[in-house]
Amino acid sequence: MPAEVESYHPDDLPDEETNGRQILEFLATNPDLGFRATELAEELDIPRGSVGTTLRRLKERGLLRHKAKYWAINVEAYDAHTASAIGLQAVADQFEDDYYDQNPDWDSDLPDLGTEDTEDA
Repeated sequence: MPAEVESYHPDDLPDEETNGRQILEFLATNPDLGFRATELAEELDIPRGSVGTTLRRLKERGLLRHKAKYWAINVEAYDAHTASAIGLQAVADQFEDDYYDQNPDWDSDLPDLGTEDTEDA
């Protein structure tokens, strides 16, 4: 099905801990650079055969640009919405196993700030 290019925003990122997600995260940190598939394979320790297939799939989904031998993130497609999904996960990973993660009921004794005292003075 055709999509309006200007309003298209992919929200279907590859699953975490997949080659696709690893490649996207790496390229997103280097948005102005293009990398050869062999460079990505070496940098990310992904088998060369898997990198080529994954790059083609990501390009088909509109997430990558391809020029000659070089692959780069498609900045227009990889917008703030997509970046925030990875960013939120990075924050969650950073604070995993902290006090709040280990104590799921940490907020049970907090006052309810949603209720207001409506008595007239």
